[in-house]
Amino acid sequence: MSDPDTDGPPSRLSRFADMFPGHRTELVEGAIVLTPLQPHHGGTIRPLWTALDAQLPGGWSFMSDVAVPFDGDNEFCPDLALAPAVEVARNLSAYSPDLIELAVEVVSPGSVRNDYEVKDRAYARRGIPHYLIFDPYRAHCVTLWNPGQDGYRGRDTIPYGGEVTVETGIGKLVIDTSGLPVDPSVVRP
Repeated sequence: MSDPDTDGPPSRLSRFADMFPGHRTELVEGAIVLTPLQPHHGGTIRPLWTALDAQLPGGWSFMSDVAVPFDGDNEFCPDLALAPAVEVARNLSAYSPDLIELAVEVVSPGSVRNDYEVKDRAYARRGIPHYLIFDPYRAHCVTLWNPGQDGYRGRDTIPYGGEVTVETGIGKLVIDTSGLPVDPSVVRP
């Protein structure tokens, strides 16, 4: 029998498992970062997972909030990460970023810089082909593609209300954003 804590890449976050309920724990630029989760966070992830999962070809699956060690200073837990189903089925506590075809983050008030800047560079440097940022505080989705050493070279910002289309290496994925939650502080035109 395999040990899910030792079969994947080493995770420094595993020792914090279950210590901070209601918070997401990540290692960002060498610091342990706790982000409190709010209802719009899960209210965005659930419909995204459902919509995307229905479009996946065989052999692909999503994982959520599982450690992905990038280097000694960065270990992220993407809100959703698309990876080969055979790898996700291993049920590990950490996975290599080299397995990820698409990373999805949902912005929380405390994660703005990490989601828009730190993860943009880290995901791109590791060659993750596509990165989506859903932001209930700005009511938009940022799609990023064409990874490079300084971040993604391709970027579009799509206001909530329409569809977001991502042309991945495994096929086209379409997400309807019209039903995604938006923070009450957002002023719409």
